[in-house]
Amino acid sequence: MKKPRYRTLAALLNHRLGRAEDEDAIQLMRKLRRVRTRRLLEKPELEAICRWKSARAIRLIRSNTEATIRRTTREAFATRSEQKRLELLVSLDGVSIPMASAILTLVWPERYGVIDIRVWQVLYALKSVSTKPNGVRFHFKNWYKMLCILRYHARRLDCSVRDVERTLFRYHPNLQTGLLYKKKKKK
Repeated sequence: MKKPRYRTLAALLNHRLGRAEDEDAIQLMRKLRRVRTRRLLEKPELEAICRWKSARAIRLIRSNTEATIRRTTREAFATRSEQKRLELLVSLDGVSIPMASAILTLVWPERYGVIDIRVWQVLYALKSVSTKPNGVRFHFKNWYKMLCILRYHARRLDCSVRDVERTLFRYHPNLQTGLLYKKKKKK
């Protein structure tokens, strides 16, 4: 990882905050609007979220029954406990902590952001978090710490939590070394 240009997360966000959402995310968020009032996910909605976040998990996601998805997400969306909400979502087959955070983000982008290797690595590089420099194997405490950090800056900047998270995700190529973001040359 390269050294960040900015000394603090606040400085990065003050200069680079982006409020423009990706078109795929916009379309999916529109489709999920009724989840807010229904307060549960149906199987096709969970599959759509999976394809957006990480299609590798689709086989496991599909192994959940419609009844299990509806019951589990109804309970998760009804609780006031963030820990219980996350635990319920990850009890579904194929739902990891990053996938659970994607579910919450796509339904309530003003309150949630996706925990992701790239986002965590930017937070680590800016010394906003001090553990897991590689950004893997998250636990509830990691997700909740990230969420608190993102919510603080969202309030400070009068924007959505998703805006803050997406800004960090998009900043990651500025820190990455190696071939991850190298474009292939056309022949």
